[in-house]
Amino acid sequence: MPRPVWSGAISFGLVTIPIKVLSATESHNISFHQVHEKDGGRIRYQKVCTLDDKVLSQDEIGRGYEISKDTVIPVTDADLDGMPLPTAKAIEIVAFVPASSIDPIRISDSYYLAADGQVAAKPYKLLREALNRSDRVAIAKFAWHNRERLGLLQVLDGEVIALHSMRWPDEIRDPAAVAPPAMDIDDSEVDGAIALIDAMTTDDLSGFHDEYRTALEELLHAKAEGHGVERPETEEEPAGQVVDLMAALNASVEKARASRGEDATVHEMPKPKKAAKKTAAKKTAAKKTPARRKKAG
Repeated sequence: MPRPVWSGAISFGLVTIPIKVLSATESHNISFHQVHEKDGGRIRYQKVCTLDDKVLSQDEIGRGYEISKDTVIPVTDADLDGMPLPTAKAIEIVAFVPASSIDPIRISDSYYLAADGQVAAKPYKLLREALNRSDRVAIAKFAWHNRERLGLLQVLDGEVIALHSMRWPDEIRDPAAVAPPAMDIDDSEVDGAIALIDAMTTDDLSGFHDEYRTALEELLHAKAEGHGVERPETEEEPAGQVVDLMAALNASVEKARASRGEDATVHEMPKPKKAAKKTAAKKTAAKKTPARRKKAG
């Protein structure tokens, strides 16, 4: 079991539930050191004072806030600890909302909340069952690392209350700036995309894994053994290639069904009517153009 990263209590009205917070996820990333390419020596970083060029140890370093180019206000741990922050040692529930109302883009890190001791077991279960039966999630405020945060409490697998750190509303950028330009899409194209979604739908994600990490481990193992690594040949698609959208959708549905052992036969969907009209118009214009040129001559 991972070590608790924080301990405090859930404040639920007048009910207090002592809890321990444990990280719900773990990283399997492979990390690298920076080295001198010439001799393989490790690259080290030092923290140096810009005024006297002295290398400082961690216990000599504090924090400060720059209010102008030449003025920095020192801020001590005592200053921060003395701030009137009611959520400093509590996850304070402030509202309840339907689970479907939460935009996933606001979710950040996730943690498990464990009841801290026998006294906390009953109120913990009470909150868990209330969330389960009401089909709601709790919105809470809590303070970690010298800042107040917004959080979401929900029940996972009917057993454990999880805390998801959330971004504040003003931290979410307006998506309108990246929306695509307006254009017409034919119903047959939408039907093709839905067919692909149906063919790729699953309720089990356990089979997915990090293929890049596996390849990286193989690379490191081969280099440690003094062996070379064969690179798979890949064909690059020519830049600017025009894609037949309906053909691509049909081929994708066939591939998705075949990968799941299903009948890969797909009845080809009709071409979008609007595209057909445009093609016919172009052909008509192409026939008329030579005739006009002959008259002009």
